[in-house]
Amino acid sequence: MFYTCAPGCTDPTHRHAAPKSAAARAASAKATASRAVARTRQGKTKVVDLHCHYLNPAVNAKTAHLNAGNYDPTTVFADELTRETNVQQMKTRAPKLTGVTERLKDMDRMGVDIQAVCPAPYHFFYFTEPAYGAELAREVNEGIAKVVADTPDRFVGLGSVPLQNAQLAVRELDHAVKNLGLRGVEICTNVNGKNLTDPSLGLEKFFARAEELGILIFMHPLGWTQADRLTHHYFNNVIGNPLDSTVAVSHLIFDGVMARHPKLKVLVAHGGGYIAHYWARMDHAWRARPDTRTVIKRRPSSYLEKFYFDTITHDPEMLRRLIDRFGADHVVLGTDYPYDMGDEDPLGMVAQVKRLPRADRDLVVGGNAAKLLKIR
Repeated sequence: MFYTCAPGCTDPTHRHAAPKSAAARAASAKATASRAVARTRQGKTKVVDLHCHYLNPAVNAKTAHLNAGNYDPTTVFADELTRETNVQQMKTRAPKLTGVTERLKDMDRMGVDIQAVCPAPYHFFYFTEPAYGAELAREVNEGIAKVVADTPDRFVGLGSVPLQNAQLAVRELDHAVKNLGLRGVEICTNVNGKNLTDPSLGLEKFFARAEELGILIFMHPLGWTQADRLTHHYFNNVIGNPLDSTVAVSHLIFDGVMARHPKLKVLVAHGGGYIAHYWARMDHAWRARPDTRTVIKRRPSSYLEKFYFDTITHDPEMLRRLIDRFGADHVVLGTDYPYDMGDEDPLGMVAQVKRLPRADRDLVVGGNAAKLLKIR
């Protein structure tokens, strides 16, 4: 049996990642904050929510015949009580998810200046025939672009792409960014149960194009796809969502996507899943075993440090550790609006993080998002 090192290990041969010193973090935060471009008239950094969802009613009605729930792991691997609870949730939250009026009121209450609106996860539609999936992605994107156009001072948009076909995904990515003005795309952490690096998907060209365009990829899970043991207690969300993110990020690292595309900007939902808080195990494996070094030439966590993570950790101490490990310049505000697993007081969560310098706070609540999404 192999063990990871003790937290205080100083053996130079282990090449542990050295956390930034307080002075280094402060200097980095100050330099980055000075470049934050989205500010209120009072000169304060605008608060930007980079994890919130919109469900297009027209697309929802159009696709009712598809019975999308049959392809949704969070529905397939759920017991009757979970399904009933989700139905009840939609009765009260549907106006928030599908409209703008209540959304704006909630944003004002939460202190959010701008939402980066992205599709509800149920609108990935990867299970459809590629051409139809591309058609649906186009309608989802046009719907989000309209929400933004109608209220441009409060919203920016992230679109969708049909990942079941790499060529169509690249085409829709170009259209979403160049023609619709969307600032990036949201993708699922798998494609019909396949890893994002599965050779049969051929998504290398999609990642290359995203890097070339300099846009943000927001990676959002939809439960674990093999969740027979996660049926009860809402486990396929509680456990399955961060698990699927962990597997997706691991493949992007170990299969070399992050090494081949060093400028790729990827945001991981829900505080980075498990991997952002247990990264040392993969570094240990990389040092100990040749089967983990078949592609990447550097410690895995060095690639993990390129990712971005939202604040949805549900605990200020965990958020503190996320900021300490990856830097305030790699953490962004998120609410998961309007779902019940989200954070309805995101600024309150950040405020509870002890000894967080003002420059770091400004980056987390809006400065980083402004840079990633080119908000001016």
